[in-house]
Amino acid sequence: MNIPFLDHWRKRHETEDSEGPPAAAFDRDPEGLGELLSECELLRARVEQAGVALDDSPRSLQELDQLPPRWRDDPEELPWIGNDAGLYLGTVIVRNVPGARWQVWPGGGPVVRLASGREIQVVEAGLDWAMTGTPELYQVYAETAEY
Repeated sequence: MNIPFLDHWRKRHETEDSEGPPAAAFDRDPEGLGELLSECELLRARVEQAGVALDDSPRSLQELDQLPPRWRDDPEELPWIGNDAGLYLGTVIVRNVPGARWQVWPGGGPVVRLASGREIQVVEAGLDWAMTGTPELYQVYAETAEY
């Protein structure tokens, strides 16, 4: 999956260090890249307009699931909202499920790795949610929290 902000990050840092792609940068600074992944600016802006505050809690996922999917009316915005929704889902999991952490594949794709070793494809889940409404974000979180 192409994640533009990682491409921009990579271009900026290629001249600064030669230690490799975002996955290597993540190994050097997992908290910094985790913060970058949690920004989700477009999603935060759109849901704020609807009166929902994204506070990185599981409850906020339930509130997101209840919003009317107006983003589906804009085919250009839809994939960006889905990407942000997946990154936000990952942020909630990492901040609330013990042992969960971000993992960035060498190609730049972020996933959440649970303490059990299971990887959650959060961006794919976010895109599915944005396009169809399923799976609900809270449902993915609840299933993840059980492991």
